[in-house]
Amino acid sequence: MADFSITTLFVVPVGQSSVPSSGSTQDLTAGEVGLFDNAYVPASAGSIADAPYFYIAQGRENTYLQGSKRSDKIKGGVGGNVVEYYKVQGNPLAVNQITEVSDLTVKPLNEISLTIRAHSSYIDTLFFNGWTKSVTLPKECLECGGDECLEVDPELVVDALIAKLNQGAPGTNPDNIGFTTFFTFTKDGTGATTKLLIEGKPLTKYGEPCDVSAFPHEYDRLWFDVFIYDGPDTSADFIASDACESVAVVTTTQESNYPSGTSEEIAQLEKNFYSYQAGYLKHLHKKTGYNQNFESYVSQGTNYSTFYIRIAELNRSSMVFTDYVNMASMIIIAVESGSAAETAIEAVLEAALGAVTADNTLATTTTTAP
Repeated sequence: MADFSITTLFVVPVGQSSVPSSGSTQDLTAGEVGLFDNAYVPASAGSIADAPYFYIAQGRENTYLQGSKRSDKIKGGVGGNVVEYYKVQGNPLAVNQITEVSDLTVKPLNEISLTIRAHSSYIDTLFFNGWTKSVTLPKECLECGGDECLEVDPELVVDALIAKLNQGAPGTNPDNIGFTTFFTFTKDGTGATTKLLIEGKPLTKYGEPCDVSAFPHEYDRLWFDVFIYDGPDTSADFIASDACESVAVVTTTQESNYPSGTSEEIAQLEKNFYSYQAGYLKHLHKKTGYNQNFESYVSQGTNYSTFYIRIAELNRSSMVFTDYVNMASMIIIAVESGSAAETAIEAVLEAALGAVTADNTLATTTTTAP
């Protein structure tokens, strides 16, 4: 469903350790973020629940023709206007996908093939159905040796696969893509318990243009599927290999993920929602001289947690169709993850709106020693 909410972003400056407890919205210093009741008095965890509604406000550096930046009225509980309320906990850790190929059951003198189909935002713009590449082990690689055997030693199969997968890309063009562009291959275990470990590599970080009107920050991650099957590679079925001919068990032990709350992400949000940052200037100009109301409070290298509060008009039930157009607003508060300011803001919000739940699961890394 499309989201047409008008969004206001508040980035709490690094160094702010608490919410204001005195003064009013006009007393906020540049960048300082606070929560205020209906009388513009600083709200605390002990007082905010009794207020008819409250605001989130931030001091401006440029105050010409405007006061502090302020959200719409927010009220929780019965009769309130909060539609959605959650938190995304900051986590800079981005892990790569790890897939293991185990329990190999390869018949002697049979050819087997391994196919990897990789996806990412950029990969899928270049290749239909992802980047797909296969290797085939000829029957000469899958002999029993001096003894008769019903199945080839899995360790020999894994060694042969790794040698094939690590070969350079075909052709003489240095831009040709081989498996090692996106993956690393390692052997885990010995003998019958040998596994092939396939790990995706981190994607290249794309360059950021200097133009403030550009949107350089883009999420991207690499994920992939692995198929290992009896017989040579075939293009007859480009969706998946024949599951009935599988010669191993393929298990993904770690999914790739996106980081959350990076300084690049929050800086991009400042640009995306710029038109609602200034009270009277609604257009973003490329020339610095015409862009004086743009204020950034992001500190590079900082990881941020973000609070999201989506609200409707507070007194919408008293309005009729002829004089009311239903509008929604989204308030985002970005604050340094793990800071005293995050704790202080969360305490006041929870007193007003109830316990906040994290909308993301923090990534953990699986380490498999080869």
